[in-house]
Amino acid sequence: MSTTSSPRRIAIACQGGGSHTAFTAGALRGIFRNLPETYEIVGMSGTSGGAICALLAWSCLLRNDRDQAIELLDAFWQDTSANFFYDMLLNNLVVLGSRLQDLVNLPAVNPYFYPPWGQERLRLLLEKYVDFAQLPAYITPTSPTFLVGAVNVLSGELTIFRDGEIDAEAILASAAIPTLFRAVHTRGGVYWDGLFSHNPPIRDFMHTGTATQPKPDEIWIIQINPSVRTEEPMTIQDIQDRRNELAGNLSLNQEVYFIERINELIASGVISDTNYKHITIRRLMMQRSLDYASKLDRSPSFIKDLIADGEERARAFLQAF
Repeated sequence: MSTTSSPRRIAIACQGGGSHTAFTAGALRGIFRNLPETYEIVGMSGTSGGAICALLAWSCLLRNDRDQAIELLDAFWQDTSANFFYDMLLNNLVVLGSRLQDLVNLPAVNPYFYPPWGQERLRLLLEKYVDFAQLPAYITPTSPTFLVGAVNVLSGELTIFRDGEIDAEAILASAAIPTLFRAVHTRGGVYWDGLFSHNPPIRDFMHTGTATQPKPDEIWIIQINPSVRTEEPMTIQDIQDRRNELAGNLSLNQEVYFIERINELIASGVISDTNYKHITIRRLMMQRSLDYASKLDRSPSFIKDLIADGEERARAFLQAF
């Protein structure tokens, strides 16, 4: 590709999945450190933990500061890790309890029966690293688009929070896993985790282009739920893990199919509307086979390992084309 041609416009979509999205933080680090000048980031999207990683990156892209994005991702995951004795003990109990649920009948814990400590801690972390009040001042007609997925619990409506609408409540809504956190009340709605709607938002990138910031040429998906398995799940734990993976990929595959179908219709001449364009889909995938319980694991060694793996995968991803 000639260095004098216009850069390829890309949007990066970050799948959700609890602690596994530390891989996403590493992948974004690798992309930001090694992205060729022939590419320009024009959009970010995410769901749940992926929305948090995408938020930290997007807030810095608004100021054209990729180095700070890397610093924020590192600092956030350092703070999120279970670094102290009692936090480590709690972390181990949570992970162990999740794994035992696959083997024995344990009573479910209602998140409305105890104070929302987890959500409040997450809110404080988000506000520590992102000045939400100042975000609108940095958004211009040429700024990267940002999309966050959630679902309205009462209406069943699939919801996208975007750009100037982004605040801590929107991110908390996208990360409100109903077995762990209370639903988030915001903007007149009641919201659960975006895993039930868009994981992550992709299709809406087809409708984000403007004269000053055209639609992306490519969408890079950072995918943490594996698409395939080599062996049939035959234990209760393996069956539950595979069900979780398939559920996590369901909305993703539907949105990818929509874009690929539009691409086919454009190529065949059925669609000639200039509001649509061919968009290439690429996937940067985590290759590990991890159980569902590890999505709750905040042990520092596990988080660091996932970040390192994500960064290495991103390097290989960029070298492949």
